[in-house]
Amino acid sequence: MSGCTLCPRRCGVDRKQQRGFCKSGPEIRIARAALHRWEEPPISGERGSGAVFFTGCPLGCVYCQNGEISRLENPGRAVTPEELSDIFSGLIAQGAHNLNLVTPTHFVPGILEALRLCGPRVPVVYNTSGYERVETLKTLEGAVDIYLPDFKYAEKELALALSRAEDYPETALSAIDEMVRQAGPPVYGEDGLMQRGVLIRHLILPGHTKNSLKALELIGERFPGIPVSLMAQYTPQGPVTGRPELSRPITRRELEKVQERLFQLDIPGFVQERSARGEKYIPNFHQFD
Repeated sequence: MSGCTLCPRRCGVDRKQQRGFCKSGPEIRIARAALHRWEEPPISGERGSGAVFFTGCPLGCVYCQNGEISRLENPGRAVTPEELSDIFSGLIAQGAHNLNLVTPTHFVPGILEALRLCGPRVPVVYNTSGYERVETLKTLEGAVDIYLPDFKYAEKELALALSRAEDYPETALSAIDEMVRQAGPPVYGEDGLMQRGVLIRHLILPGHTKNSLKALELIGERFPGIPVSLMAQYTPQGPVTGRPELSRPITRRELEKVQERLFQLDIPGFVQERSARGEKYIPNFHQFD
């Protein structure tokens, strides 16, 4: 891969020679592939989502709870598209309701090849930070059934401070526009599981409910009918320089304040309980050690 421009960073490096902003080289790397039961109910179902956690990340949030695989170089296992296809098939054989591609952006070409080889008979979920290039998303049309993007920041200043991505709000909104164009609002099967569509996640950050309120307002205005998963799971991963508020979970009052606005805006979706946080909810990323 030469002059990588897959993500909005467009760092332009030759990933055969050096690592991109995402900390990744030319090979696909995964940290975990297993049935995952901690997603939203219409994604996890009873048997679990077939989640494949890719290493590296184009966004790089300072508070990332998956930091051990998103920030370090060469974690996990390198796989070819053929090996990844076999992993997909194995998850389906275990009963996965879907294939859940977690942080896949910087490996899109190889993932597309693996999906072509696998020919999955279950929905494919693109599970992303929302920091995506429309041009890259267009290459996924027909291969992805469900888009599961975050919309993390409505405030440019906060996006810059926590993810070095001042362009996040407009970039993510444009990306979700494209996702909605491709997949539309959720379509559910008789079992209540999503078969197609878009579900937007928003993680409430401690001390930043103003950002959350504005994010919900933007979502409600721009994507009517698209559900939101309001996430209360923020788990501190150690001190963040200059950001003491990020050293604690969100409070009950913070959750209630944002939840109330979600209801006022009549946005469909889900609200995660504050109890769904802590180290026990962080997957084991040492499967291939």
